[in-house]
Amino acid sequence: MTETAQSLSTDANAQISEALNQCVAETAVTTMLAQNFHWNVTGMAFGPLHELFQTIYEDHFVAQDDLAERIKALDGHAEGVLADMIKRSKVPEAKGTPAAEEMIRLLKEAQETLAETIAGAGELAAKHGDTLTEDLCIARGQTHEKFAWMLRAHLR
Repeated sequence: MTETAQSLSTDANAQISEALNQCVAETAVTTMLAQNFHWNVTGMAFGPLHELFQTIYEDHFVAQDDLAERIKALDGHAEGVLADMIKRSKVPEAKGTPAAEEMIRLLKEAQETLAETIAGAGELAAKHGDTLTEDLCIARGQTHEKFAWMLRAHLR
């Protein structure tokens, strides 16, 4: 049976909101990672990497809002403190300004981590019959897997 946010148990809403807050945190850190790299990339591949990094951070900025709004629809609290997101995130910040190839590798790993985290949130939503959250997670997971593939292609 398909459940709506209002028909899920309070415990289910809390569990799903917690999983989505993890997704928001990792998306926020990855957004800034991509924007930092967009600002600071240099070298022969500057043009295409500058553009790709911008595509990623613009996508992720919108995704943060979509995920947070779903948390609110579940009557949860959308965490919005950047310091807390950084602590919570499995995606680390970059230290200094890495070379272009390292930027690509770090962003690829971030995309893979995001895809895994979001898949987990989607599985939890499916377990509780929350098809709307599951659908959001499937779409986001596909996006992160596509970005990971695009970044991997630069490393071969």
